[in-house]
Amino acid sequence: MKIAVLAGGLSTERNISFLSGSNVCKALRERGHRAAIVDLYMGFERVDAVPEEAFDAPDGLLGTIPVTREEPDLEAIRKGRADQSPSIFGPGVLEFCRAADVVFLALHGQCGEDGRVQAAFDLLGIPYTGAGYVSSAMAMDKAITKVVMESAGILTPRWQEFTYGREDIPAVCAQVTCPCVVKVVTGGSSLGVQVVDAQEDLAEALERCLEYGSHVVVEEKITGRELTCGVLGERYLPAVEILPDDAGYDYNNKYNGQTKELCPAPITEAEQKLLGETTLKLYHALGLSVYSRADFLLTEDGRAYCLEINTLPGMTPTSLIPQEAAAVGISYGELCEEIIALSLRERGVK
Repeated sequence: MKIAVLAGGLSTERNISFLSGSNVCKALRERGHRAAIVDLYMGFERVDAVPEEAFDAPDGLLGTIPVTREEPDLEAIRKGRADQSPSIFGPGVLEFCRAADVVFLALHGQCGEDGRVQAAFDLLGIPYTGAGYVSSAMAMDKAITKVVMESAGILTPRWQEFTYGREDIPAVCAQVTCPCVVKVVTGGSSLGVQVVDAQEDLAEALERCLEYGSHVVVEEKITGRELTCGVLGERYLPAVEILPDDAGYDYNNKYNGQTKELCPAPITEAEQKLLGETTLKLYHALGLSVYSRADFLLTEDGRAYCLEINTLPGMTPTSLIPQEAAAVGISYGELCEEIIALSLRERGVK
């Protein structure tokens, strides 16, 4: 099968996307597929290959993909594209995708998980992996997801929504009680998230969040065990417990191997069932398909607060969905192939 793996783009999670995409491309090639990877935004501008023939490149173009865990400088990346086109699709990307049997979306964050790429591919008749454009857009927005949770009767921390500029920060502070957690609505990989314990620190937290966006949700701070639960098709997978160090579960700790993760999580059968069924309930309420992963806080009294859901979960070596799949006997390569099979069925491709 000819498989185009799309990674990168203009998301703050660009470099994590490259890690995911490189692993996916390598695993699919090892399983006999003609897979190749390209940067959604830069495309073939610096690649010595014709888009339609890239699937036959000796290394699947893996050598063209930067592998780093550093947060990207998106402005420098924009300036670095020679054609300076406003299009999110780099030179040759659409030709590359049209020539494939399916596009594996290894994108994370905006311009990947927010439904825009999916909508373009639907219009062009290009099959791709993961959920469709409407459900992707809804799940990407933390405020919309909160509304859906509440309408579905899913427990989530109390929350407020704000759109603000620097001049509005004092007014926002007057409406918020700490401790709380401030989250940019379209953030990911813990970027644009600030945990605020003291009221006097709130203004600085709101200022920091403006680096990632001006639209935020502010949640009450819940104390509990950090857990996450994945869905593959119509079944939930074993939960993972996340045990961050004192610095917390931030962008760096997620990907530098410093965070301890227990899979399957040491929880009761009833707790696993609660997490799994809640994940499926939100998955269905948002109209998601193929695979997803929801994040929770489990309190001492057994309440599972759902925080958000990810429609294109990470596929890096330390990512959680591959760990959950492995716990039920699904290897990384098998997981990639199952995602493709479920996606083609969802797109009506035989």
